[in-house]
Amino acid sequence: MIELSHLDWPFFAEQHRRFADDLVEWAGREVSSRVDHADVDRCCRTLVRALGDAGWLKAVVPAAHGGLSEKLDVRTLCLAREILAWHDSLADFAFAMQGLGTGSISLFGSDELKAKYLPPVRDGRHIAAFALSEAEAGSDVSALATTATKDGPAHVRLDGAKTWISNGGIADHYVVFARTGEAPGTKGISAFVVDADAPGLSIAHRIEVIAPHPLATLSFTGCRVPLANRLGAPGEGFKVAMATLDIFRSTVAAAALGFARRALDEALNRATTRNLFGAPLADLQLTQAALADSAIDIDAAALLVYRAAWCKDRGAARVSRESSAAKAFATEMAQRAIDRAVQLFGGHGVRVGVKVEALYREIRALRIYEGATEVQKVIVARELLKACKDSRRQTAGRAP
Repeated sequence: MIELSHLDWPFFAEQHRRFADDLVEWAGREVSSRVDHADVDRCCRTLVRALGDAGWLKAVVPAAHGGLSEKLDVRTLCLAREILAWHDSLADFAFAMQGLGTGSISLFGSDELKAKYLPPVRDGRHIAAFALSEAEAGSDVSALATTATKDGPAHVRLDGAKTWISNGGIADHYVVFARTGEAPGTKGISAFVVDADAPGLSIAHRIEVIAPHPLATLSFTGCRVPLANRLGAPGEGFKVAMATLDIFRSTVAAAALGFARRALDEALNRATTRNLFGAPLADLQLTQAALADSAIDIDAAALLVYRAAWCKDRGAARVSRESSAAKAFATEMAQRAIDRAVQLFGGHGVRVGVKVEALYREIRALRIYEGATEVQKVIVARELLKACKDSRRQTAGRAP
């Protein structure tokens, strides 16, 4: 069972502890029977429906639309991903995408859009997706090429392609970012909610990756979308995307934390039950060092993850530095912890069907999606430099 002693830290309130305890109990009873990595589409649909039926997806929508909290509570989202990731990567994925695919609607949608799209996602009846990346616009959003042009007084027409879109092919709606031309670069992008059955939207092809999940390239050819489906004002798409990622980037780190905790649990079990040279593997000092390194890394990552989540929940407008630091450290840390676990398993660690082998494949993508580690370091450095300049400016302003 996942170790959750960090719930005693002052980052959490009683409702977080109750949520975590209840989810641990439910996940231990329900997740494994619903997981089928050989049919990821059906598996994700099944998991989304189960999460909705059990009420866990209330965490991804605000209280005004049947959610748990007045606004999205990042600590709750992180706890959910940490716990579900410990059990299975697709359970984490199913939960996470319901949040990411509606977060922009919760933050910037009109009352009509919220009423239409949030309740079915909350109940697990609709599947959500977030469509930002393109072939030449992943980390560099300013290179985005998909266009949205006026098509009559009340519609826009989308043309272009999106790729690496999670839930592509099974989603009921996509939050799509397109160039509307109000200004150059990131200031000329807008966001729209696009129904999966909208004429002109098609699945160009599905994408297979080392840890399978629903993933696709989307094609937009004269796809007509109501202007009423825009999120925020014209040209605010970059703001919409960054505000959404500012919340959910910390949850990626939390998922990595869940993977790392599972890897350490597997390593501890292996080390204490496997005999080597006539004694338990755990008696070797190098084994103990590997276990200690993972435990220390996990504690450090947890502090970064829940600091970022706590800051956001306390009302910080942006937590770019905190969430980027958490994602960069936690995902890299989890890769190390999982690698140590595989090493302790020896040859068994690379056998298909062994948990640490699956974790080894599953962690790799988290170091890339929602901003690669290198991008997170750039964000942290920019925030540091900005704070330094601001401090010097204030000091100069106080000088006699």
